Amino acid sequence: MTGTNQGFKIATKVLIYALLAVAVFCMLVPYIWMLSSSLKLNKDVFSFPMQWIPANPRWENFQDIWTRIPLGRFIYNTAKLSVIVTLLQLLTSSFAAYAFSKLHFKGKNVLFLGYIATIAIPWQAYMVPQFILMRQLGLNNTHMAIILLQAFSAFGVFLMRQFYQGVPDELCEAARIDGLSEYGIWAKIMLPLSKPALSTLTIFTFVSTWNDFLGPMIYLTRTELKTIQIGLRMFISQYSAEYGLIMAASVVSIIPVVIVFLALQKYFVQGVASSGIKG
Repeated sequence: MTGTNQGFKIATKVLIYALLAVAVFCMLVPYIWMLSSSLKLNKDVFSFPMQWIPANPRWENFQDIWTRIPLGRFIYNTAKLSVIVTLLQLLTSSFAAYAFSKLHFKGKNVLFLGYIATIAIPWQAYMVPQFILMRQLGLNNTHMAIILLQAFSAFGVFLMRQFYQGVPDELCEAARIDGLSEYGIWAKIMLPLSKPALSTLTIFTFVSTWNDFLGPMIYLTRTELKTIQIGLRMFISQYSAEYGLIMAASVVSIIPVVIVFLALQKYFVQGVASSGIKG
């Protein structure tokens, strides 16, 4: 009976690993296709049967993307917005999360639930009022509009609060007795302990801002202000699309995202797990 159970466990593990391998392969196929297409002529991108490894790789695509559109400017704009928004969200989310988890004030739970409830409201529902507000403030067609609108995140507050809930209140009380202010407790105790949660929020925020398409499309019309996601549309004309160049630019555009994820991935799983089981 013991041998049967052992064999069943081994078979189950093999099946699970096989399913995971299939899932990983299915997720990687679009990226492999993108990389393969970036080295082809337009006429060969959708050829059938598909040639995964081009016989004559067209490396010129990775040269042309820098001259056909101001790709360097677009990458700079996207990196600028992504870094600023990420830093502001880390600051505002950790500040608010500390107040909601470790401070006591009237209406705290109601205020927190009301703020978190905004996650359920789709952005399309209040997209027009936001645009009108930014236009009346004179911020239309500026990066400041996007920065202000994305500097605060209900999801970020929720994520950080769940992590802070796991920090013993006695630690904060001891710091207060020693004369440390609330800002000092946040900076010297809570932030150093919350590296996994901060890393998780950094990945989510950076990737979301880097890949944002609709926001820049609405608020940015001048070419020198556009982001990489809007810039990719410049390879699409009224009658045709240069798919080889689009794929080459797409490959270049995902490199910063991959770098950020690889740099923080060791904290990622720990941050999600520790933030999700508390509270």
